[in-house]
Amino acid sequence: MKQYVIDEFRFGEYEKIKAYLDMNFEASGMDGLYWIRLDEDMLNDVQKEHTECKPFYFAAELEEHRISCELLVRTQNRIRCNCISYATEPQRNWLIRRMDAMFADLNIQT
Repeated sequence: MKQYVIDEFRFGEYEKIKAYLDMNFEASGMDGLYWIRLDEDMLNDVQKEHTECKPFYFAAELEEHRISCELLVRTQNRIRCNCISYATEPQRNWLIRRMDAMFADLNIQT
């Protein structure tokens, strides 16, 4: 699985990040796993056509010393569909900017 990982959190940063994720992203129902909804304007052509599969998400897993984001764009509505695919370069860059913005908001140096 392709992932974007930020690790080696300092003492106290995990709690700040968890609070931010709890407040700003959708919990998956599994501890430490969050859904980051992809903006509509970032969808590729196939994803735009699959209205029954929307919304699309990245999965992010928070652990005590790291956060890892899958670079797979998924839907919660289906397990298999041709609209589920690895992120395009613009989608990947969107996710990285989203993570960078979160850490900037929390005044955490990455």
